[in-house]
Amino acid sequence: MRHAMRWTIILGLFFAAAAAWAENWPSRLIKATIPFGAGSAADVVPRVVFDRLSAELGQAIVVENRPGAGGTLGTAAVVKAEPDGYSVLAQSSALAISPAIYPKLNFDVTKDLASALMIGVSANVMIVPVTRPWKTVQDFITDARAKPGSIVFGSVGIGSATHISAEKFRLAAGIETTHVPYRGGAEVVADILGGRVDFYFCPLATALPLIREGRAHALVVSTPKRVAELPDVPTPAEAGLKNAESVFWLGVFMPAKTPRDVVEKFHAAGAKLLAEPSMQESLSRLGIEPKPMTPQEMDAFVARETAENLEVVRAAGIKP
Repeated sequence: MRHAMRWTIILGLFFAAAAAWAENWPSRLIKATIPFGAGSAADVVPRVVFDRLSAELGQAIVVENRPGAGGTLGTAAVVKAEPDGYSVLAQSSALAISPAIYPKLNFDVTKDLASALMIGVSANVMIVPVTRPWKTVQDFITDARAKPGSIVFGSVGIGSATHISAEKFRLAAGIETTHVPYRGGAEVVADILGGRVDFYFCPLATALPLIREGRAHALVVSTPKRVAELPDVPTPAEAGLKNAESVFWLGVFMPAKTPRDVVEKFHAAGAKLLAEPSMQESLSRLGIEPKPMTPQEMDAFVARETAENLEVVRAAGIKP
């Protein structure tokens, strides 16, 4: 009896202390890890959000880039970090692709991270050189089917969101193409403009000026609905392609064992910020559309994306 009462008191004190600690969070600076190189959309967009979010939380958010292995090195560092709410991870669609590309990961995407904030989603746009004769996506598919393997596409790396978008399109269109992975988007764009690559599923923010300036031609967007900035460019479904849709997304995560009260508090501050018109305008200029989700909805979303990407990688025969 006394033993049970003692444990009841101890547990009560523990939970009271944990509640008080969570209530006082954050009481010092927060370290945010971006597992990609500087200058990419996966780097620029979270920085814009963290800059404003630090004011909302009342503590500085210090950002560190830890690129490597498709974002898995920086992700692993956060997974192993103290789950105290002071280590966060800004990740992208690459997170849900990594298990299919790196089968020996030392972390589990769906178990070792807690979703904290969905920043938003964006389209990838299939762009082609203006020197090519294709005026519509149907023109392109007809030509590609007539010349199997001769069409070359670029991406920012094996298993990247730009690669998966192209593979989903290729599988849906029933065409054979040759993949050339690059180290970064700037190199792919340079070869598109130079006519050395036939197509690239380019992030919307990067594609827009190229299209508007007449330096590249857009054939299709990757998303289920058209994008406002390119009202005349069809979706895969409108082009007669099934299961070819894909979205580029960006979100913030914490180590899985971070107290739920802290995760929810971070989410509430982030959701409030993302609902502000000025913040939405800033994201829109970067080609990002807010996609509000609760942490639980985001967990389910990432799990679905992970399972779907595994099937795409298998169907496309992509090797690690």
